[in-house]
Amino acid sequence: MLAISIDIMPKMRLVGYVSYKTPWMHFKRTSDEFMLYFIKSGELHLIENKVKHILKKGDFFMLQPFLEHEGFQKMSCDYYYIHFEHSEINELSEVDISELAQNVFLRDNDLAPTEQAICYLPKKFQLPHENSFQHILHILNELVGIYTKRDYNYRSLAAFKFAELLINASRENFLLELHNQSLNNPKSYYKVHQLLTYIHQEYRHKITSEFIEQEFELNFDYFNRIFSKLTGYTIFRYLNMIRINNAKELIQATTLKFSEIGYLVGLNDPYHFSKLFKKQTGLSPMQYYKKLRNTSPNI
Repeated sequence: MLAISIDIMPKMRLVGYVSYKTPWMHFKRTSDEFMLYFIKSGELHLIENKVKHILKKGDFFMLQPFLEHEGFQKMSCDYYYIHFEHSEINELSEVDISELAQNVFLRDNDLAPTEQAICYLPKKFQLPHENSFQHILHILNELVGIYTKRDYNYRSLAAFKFAELLINASRENFLLELHNQSLNNPKSYYKVHQLLTYIHQEYRHKITSEFIEQEFELNFDYFNRIFSKLTGYTIFRYLNMIRINNAKELIQATTLKFSEIGYLVGLNDPYHFSKLFKKQTGLSPMQYYKKLRNTSPNI
């Protein structure tokens, strides 16, 4: 497992896409940079540091610096390649991936500013379904476009797009791991994934158990149990956590009244908003405001 700091932008060395319709074998080399491969179609057969790897459609593979790699069989293959340098990539030897996935993907929703943003990726993994495959292809095509056009500050723009790729790939890997660890029903896994996305996009609106049951076509009590097993939270506890986290951002960044902030995050009752805010943060909205500004508020 590789831990990559997203606070530090990578230095982009080379980005591109190749299509080998005639069977081809990768040449031998040892490089001083990282190389990320993503297989669009076909197969790529590689040996790195004397270990064989067969890469197929949807596979990510990270080649590491100073390890010799070469092909061992001719194959037809279409793939993207990204050569980059990064000062903060560490290899983790022993990792409980399911625990890491829950802590990072689901529970670290209030990342402190002093903490590093870390992206976790295995050396090799495959995207779990066609939707994620198409999403990653879209990001990669944008990345290749930025790099090949060579507009003003293109390397910096490419680095930001590459960071987006790493974050999305890491997220897909964690979702897949949580699915493998916690669920036997693929349909339920995808429904939870969809609900998580929906909550983050629509938390401002009224969301009821009846609506969730109708929209996602699952019995709410059953869905809630599966959601809790996967995330560690009930559906409405997770929803309210997202609402309060966004309320904290609004308190910090605006001079809106607390009642207005509550309304904007989907909590229309000021008393309920204040009670829920204190339950989650240990402070009332006013106390939180004073702690941030250390002044008498005029809200």
